[in-house]
Amino acid sequence: MEPARLDWAREWLRTPKRGFIDGVWRDGGGGSVATINPTTGELLGTLQCANASAVDAGVAAARRAFASGPWGALARRERARVLRAIGEVARTHRAELATLIALENGKLYREAYDDDMPDTGDVFDYYAGWTDKVYGESCPVDGDFINYTARVPVGVCALIVPWNFPLLLAAWKLAPALAMGNTVIIKPSPSTSYSLIRFIELVHEQVDVPAGVINLVLGGGEVGEQLSAHPQVDKISFTGSTAVGRRILHNAADSNLKTVTLELGGKSPNIVFDDVPDFDFAAERSFQLMFAQKGEKCSEPTRFLIQRGIYDRFVERLVAMAERVVCGDPFDTRSEQGPQCTQEQMEKCLRYIAIGKAEGAQLLAGGGRDVRGSNAAGYFVRPTIFAGTNAMQIARDEIFGPVLVVIPFAEEAEAVRMANDTPYGLAAGVWSRDLSRAHRVANQLDAGMVFINRYGCYDFASPFGGLKQSGWGKEMAAHSLAAYTKLKSIWVKV
Repeated sequence: MEPARLDWAREWLRTPKRGFIDGVWRDGGGGSVATINPTTGELLGTLQCANASAVDAGVAAARRAFASGPWGALARRERARVLRAIGEVARTHRAELATLIALENGKLYREAYDDDMPDTGDVFDYYAGWTDKVYGESCPVDGDFINYTARVPVGVCALIVPWNFPLLLAAWKLAPALAMGNTVIIKPSPSTSYSLIRFIELVHEQVDVPAGVINLVLGGGEVGEQLSAHPQVDKISFTGSTAVGRRILHNAADSNLKTVTLELGGKSPNIVFDDVPDFDFAAERSFQLMFAQKGEKCSEPTRFLIQRGIYDRFVERLVAMAERVVCGDPFDTRSEQGPQCTQEQMEKCLRYIAIGKAEGAQLLAGGGRDVRGSNAAGYFVRPTIFAGTNAMQIARDEIFGPVLVVIPFAEEAEAVRMANDTPYGLAAGVWSRDLSRAHRVANQLDAGMVFINRYGCYDFASPFGGLKQSGWGKEMAAHSLAAYTKLKSIWVKV
């Protein structure tokens, strides 16, 4: 990490940031909001938020660009070229954008640089390849008719992005939406807007994207409410909490029955049988997936269900790793965990730690803030491990932070029962040398993604998304394309 790049970022952040509508940076009219550096607790920058008129203007710009602009008439190969150029922006400016992510979110710079940014660029390449590969079908109807289907763009898509992966998850939504010929209006979290703002600045400067195809509005939940209830928005894609997801569904239904994709919360189980094929790898990988990015991941394994034969030894290993973790500045190469993204999120973690203690869970590691040295000014929470039961609130509620519950089990059926005893169904892990058992358990788990003998496998070609209250629909792979298209049936009398 070059000090000059950090200096540049701080200087760039001095200017209040505005929305981007119809190819122009403009004031939102909704007042300003200050954002805080989670590492220091100091002012990071200021956003000029969108009011209802600005939201209307952004939607109208997207509608014009979709209905009569050049984007819809662009040849598919040209649309693919634009997407690849957008991906190249992410690659070319990888360090700059990773710097902003670390500043606004608190994740380690190397996490942003090594994990977030490569996929941010590459997902545009992946969906560029899909622009000319979505086909209709010829249907075997009776009589003197020809019948075929066609997939067409859904129209104006509102994309609402969370704060934990502020640029990567924006790319997950932008790439398939644009690939299918839609126009978009995107809203980042007010806590982490800067990386997306800068990305759109760079795309505007370097890529020939017609005005109105990509629009950006800034603000909090009230802006998301307006988008989800807007009668001229055809599609909402939202990543965030289950509670807000329910609000979006109500707004979509009460307005124009717009289609909705929701990627929501999780309380994912990680089942470790005593015949785990590689004990050391299972312990280290499970710990890494739980506590990486300071536990602010929807699919992280927050409940470890460990068979009694290895429970004590496995937990001992987890505790030893937790106690060694170095919390610190995201730009310090010695740091292993950054601060929670916001003061609110830190306080939520601390509140659940207090709940765990009150419930009688055994605190094995962590249990509070890390206030050593300069960390006292930031939102640092030590990696925390509780031994408890599946009935405890800390094992049932999504905390979204570095708080793990370990629970012993005796038999396979007990593990499956506990794993499924949750309103969520995003992900799950199974560790066993017996692949017949692993497959059997995987098929019984109410989870949208199940990882056998390696938690956390992701690829653009594989769908991402949950069951139950963890969401509706899928992101990634060919499966997300259905969310950004409409299927129509066409009859021809011959």
